[in-house]
Amino acid sequence: MLAKVNSGANLGLDGRLVEVECDLANGLPAFTVVGLGDKAVDEAKERVRGALKNNQLVLPPKRITLNLAPADLPKDGTAYDLPMAVGLLAASGQVESQALQDSLFVGELALDGSLRPIRGALTYTRLALNNKINKLFLPIDNAKEASLIEGVKIYGVKDLQQIYRHLIGEEPMPVSVKSQENKTIDVFSATELATVYGQPMAKRALEIAAAGGHNLLMSGPPGVGKTLLAKALPGILPPPSLKEKIEITQLHSLAGLNSGGIVNFRPFRSPHHTSSDIALIGGGRSPKPGEISLSHRGVLFLDELPEFPRQVLEVLRQPIEDGQVTISRATGTLTFPAKFMLVATQNPCPCGYYGDQLRDCTCSPANINTYKRRVSGPLLDRIDLTVEVARVDRQALLNSEPSESSEVVRSRVLNARQRQAGRSQVDLTNAELSPEQIKQHCQLEPAAKLIAQEALGRLNLSARGYMRTLKVARTIADLEQSDKISDAHLAEALQYRIRA
Repeated sequence: MLAKVNSGANLGLDGRLVEVECDLANGLPAFTVVGLGDKAVDEAKERVRGALKNNQLVLPPKRITLNLAPADLPKDGTAYDLPMAVGLLAASGQVESQALQDSLFVGELALDGSLRPIRGALTYTRLALNNKINKLFLPIDNAKEASLIEGVKIYGVKDLQQIYRHLIGEEPMPVSVKSQENKTIDVFSATELATVYGQPMAKRALEIAAAGGHNLLMSGPPGVGKTLLAKALPGILPPPSLKEKIEITQLHSLAGLNSGGIVNFRPFRSPHHTSSDIALIGGGRSPKPGEISLSHRGVLFLDELPEFPRQVLEVLRQPIEDGQVTISRATGTLTFPAKFMLVATQNPCPCGYYGDQLRDCTCSPANINTYKRRVSGPLLDRIDLTVEVARVDRQALLNSEPSESSEVVRSRVLNARQRQAGRSQVDLTNAELSPEQIKQHCQLEPAAKLIAQEALGRLNLSARGYMRTLKVARTIADLEQSDKISDAHLAEALQYRIRA
């Protein structure tokens, strides 16, 4: 007696189809799982045994062999519990094998037969869609997330008894209703920009970064508001599109961070400077997304940038350029998207008061130079805007005059983003423009060309630095609703390339 059930291996964003084969043979009762599974897969037989018994379903007193094919593909996690149980029901004749056709099953079983949520529900929806499988059965807590992708019938399962009654036709389950999208941006973690006193230049740089998706570095003494400004950035970013919500939710689901729900806001990730390169880039025995992928379509905030180990910072260089990261292990290669805005802060020296007007610096010149060399030139060259955040004027603190709110700034950012989307036709930000698109869309007025020629010689800009300056100038022009880049736009962009 043999039955086959479709399931899937959660390998990055794509996944791979896995066939769970269940064979019942005569002989002493035994329960064996083969197919290169990890400890969690091997322990599934105990969860399946308990779930069947506690739901008044029969575990055949046979020699049971479960094979997860292809057998050379490493498999991990608990998502194979449900297909194993369903395979046993089909092999023992408790349900018809025909009822399993055109279906994919994933889910972790509790001993009482209820289903617990799993990681990567959207990956299984995409896998079913790519393999032309019409039905996906998974835990009910994952149904809302899985239904974000259309084209597959999603069945949210409460327990093993419910799916058994569905498969025998006694009580058919309804297709999970597609959840209503939340059309408003969620900025619950963002600082209100109006509460940050002073700092007009830093706020301007923040607005430009948000409008074009540019990387930003803020430098200044302690306590001037660098971190507060960075935390205000999510409040002026546009809300993610449905496509972006799917990408963000899928990555967070793979990391087990969204509890089956939909991530409907742009992520803001702030890893500590003691984080390892694996924590940033992703990886592990079964590679999972790192901080740069979890900040996809959002913000990666690195506070006190020079305090991160240099080898950790160097892993950012390739993802910043390519918008993705490829992780290679002996078991295979996975690629995760990593289109993020890098926002970083730093002090001017180890004590923090080099160049400060009110406090004296206690660092030696050698210590200051060593501190600055902790961040490599190639990484700094990939940062579009660098702004000095000075100490807030005392009068500005005392007056507490209100500045522009996040809502007002966000409206300008949205207008600039709409211009970019209309120009590129594929919803690209200016920071993502290719060299061909830069040549097409970053046209300089005659006066701006003269400034560009002089700046190339005096600032010693690299080719990458010049191209990134053009992108920033294009964003400044978009904020002013201008089709061409004027000398004022380029001059403002160039001032953000001057390193302290």
